[in-house]
Amino acid sequence: MNADRPSASGARLRIGTRGSPLALAQSESVRAALCALHPGLEIELETIRTTGDRFIDRDLSEIGGKGLFTKEIEEALIAGQVDIAVHSMKDVPTWLPAGLGIFCLLEREDPRDVFISPVASGLGGLEPGATVGTASLRRKAQILNSRPDLVVVPLRGNVHTRIEKIKRGEADATLLALAGLKRLGIAEGAGTVLATDEMLPAVGQGAIGIECRAEDARVRELIAPLNHAPTVARVTAERAALAALDGSCRTPIAALAEFEGADEGDGAGALALKVLIAKPDGSVLFDTRRRGPAAEAEAMGRDAGEELRKTAGPGFFDAGD
Repeated sequence: MNADRPSASGARLRIGTRGSPLALAQSESVRAALCALHPGLEIELETIRTTGDRFIDRDLSEIGGKGLFTKEIEEALIAGQVDIAVHSMKDVPTWLPAGLGIFCLLEREDPRDVFISPVASGLGGLEPGATVGTASLRRKAQILNSRPDLVVVPLRGNVHTRIEKIKRGEADATLLALAGLKRLGIAEGAGTVLATDEMLPAVGQGAIGIECRAEDARVRELIAPLNHAPTVARVTAERAALAALDGSCRTPIAALAEFEGADEGDGAGALALKVLIAKPDGSVLFDTRRRGPAAEAEAMGRDAGEELRKTAGPGFFDAGD
């Protein structure tokens, strides 16, 4: 073992995770990575059912917005029942409970969305009046902005469930995150990957975050080698915009920060950021872009969010469909 790493012989770590196939796959990947780094570390997965998992027949925006997939896991973390929590960053609320923090981000997977349909290869191929199933206001707003002649209907459930619902004809199409399909090993041939100019991803989409207690130095040291600096810069910019917009699942917000050029290097290059806000019915949409050094990721995101908030004006996010 590397002498610079903490000794893990006989040590134990408990991972709090949702019980969906995707959440378990992500947590298993974290467990495998930590075991490879720290031979002798005993790691257990603790499956925790969240509010978002219990109410699968209602839109997320109706039952509390962001935090629905993290609240109970964070409560277990605060209580000391688990040592770390593994989250999809797109599910993580803008502000975390006191004493907790995201202290590690794994290397980000492809953040784009995939269009899945038995009747068309993309949104442009759907007939007027066709139905697109999604529980995401971000996806709904962008779909209706480009295709107001389509009908967006609620569609929830885990990845496999939503794919099966489309096969059964509950909607003509749906959109799913490419990252999730890849982690489940079902991305090949699943559908058409959408360009980010057509469907801007959710904040943090494709990134896995590890949350722990801020005071737990042992755990923070164990997970530190997994932290991926380029992903940190990208997600920091996106979440700073989200914070400036005071975003939640009730707000259609999308953002993507990418390093310019193919090489992310050590995460110290130039970032290009795009942020988008819209009304849920897609009738109004604003976006803005920023470019700057990764060291200024947070400032870039905050500035972009503040600009959009000013452009949209008072009450923009309070309006209904």
